[in-house]
Amino acid sequence: MLRKGQRVVDLGCWPGGWLQVAAAEVGSGGRVVGVDRAAIDPPLTNANVFAFTADLAEAGLAERIRESLGGPADLLLSDAAPKLTGIRITDRAREEELLEAVGGLLPDLLKPGGTALVKILESPEAQAWIRTWGRRFDKKKTVSTEAKRQGSSEKHWFAQGFRA
Repeated sequence: MLRKGQRVVDLGCWPGGWLQVAAAEVGSGGRVVGVDRAAIDPPLTNANVFAFTADLAEAGLAERIRESLGGPADLLLSDAAPKLTGIRITDRAREEELLEAVGGLLPDLLKPGGTALVKILESPEAQAWIRTWGRRFDKKKTVSTEAKRQGSSEKHWFAQGFRA
């Protein structure tokens, strides 16, 4: 998924682990841009990593990201998750807002043929989002990882071949 020279955007990048992994994989010829509401602290010092603090629904964010990337992304990662309250209706609404923000950025950030990996919390709203965005990719699947909290509904949606 990560290759030398790629442009990668990481939405919901705090605390910075995926930024570090992506920076190492894309090498000095690649570029990684991360965005989160929380600042990466301490800031990463990799020359090919740019991280800034912003809300994913912020106006003009796609343009800032593309400018920092130097063009459209080959890969869009989103590990963003809402702060959960334990109140199902509130948590689902927050997840839906977050997925809508990611979906709003996707066509402006990802190059044709690009790849996306988006964290989702299993819900009817997430399934609706997957159906909507799945039409824009050639290949897609939902995967669950063993590295999650027990009882978590967290999954990742993996899609390749973005059709702009």
